[in-house]
Amino acid sequence: MPTLRLGDIAPDFEQDSTHGRLRFHEWLGDSWGVLFSHPADFTPVCTTELGRTAQLKSEFAKRGVKAIALSVDTLDSHSRWVPDIEQTQGTTVEFPILADADRKVSQLYDLIHPNASATATVRSLFVIDPAKKVRLIITYPASTGRNFDEILRVIDSLQLTDSHSVATPVDWQPGQRVVILPSLQDPEVLKAKFPQGFEAVRPYLRLTTLPGQAA
Repeated sequence: MPTLRLGDIAPDFEQDSTHGRLRFHEWLGDSWGVLFSHPADFTPVCTTELGRTAQLKSEFAKRGVKAIALSVDTLDSHSRWVPDIEQTQGTTVEFPILADADRKVSQLYDLIHPNASATATVRSLFVIDPAKKVRLIITYPASTGRNFDEILRVIDSLQLTDSHSVATPVDWQPGQRVVILPSLQDPEVLKAKFPQGFEAVRPYLRLTTLPGQAA
């Protein structure tokens, strides 16, 4: 099975979930998507992560992002786990959790790493854009919970840089200055794209603040 890489089309699939049977690309529609996997139900770190995802419902919604989780446990197990998540994390789980007991989706997304576990999935997360392309892949160890603030930050960066000829520098947060792509050198093009001006720290390092993006 080839490794899934950035820029690849996210594999489509049809699978049962806590929201019924769904076909992934159809379910995603024109939205961005976050697909993230868990080794098993009723595990402590994963319980906190699914709770946090539920708590961030409005943050995902305002970015046009749909969240969907996956575990190789059964649909019955998922249905029994969801009340635990809701009670311990003080939230309501309104996104689907895929039941992947047959490992079909896990194989498509290269989530079974034999050196970690021959049966359970690793804890990977994929950000997928409306064109169904994979834009971010992060794989976490079982002992470390995901940082959803970072996931939202990367989504903000991807959506911003898709719309402008810029990239985001180290530790960037929404509203902070961005860098102009080095490929843009024509003075007239620069003036048209960045009438607000920019600071040229070096010819290849030019900082600007986008209108409407200032903190």
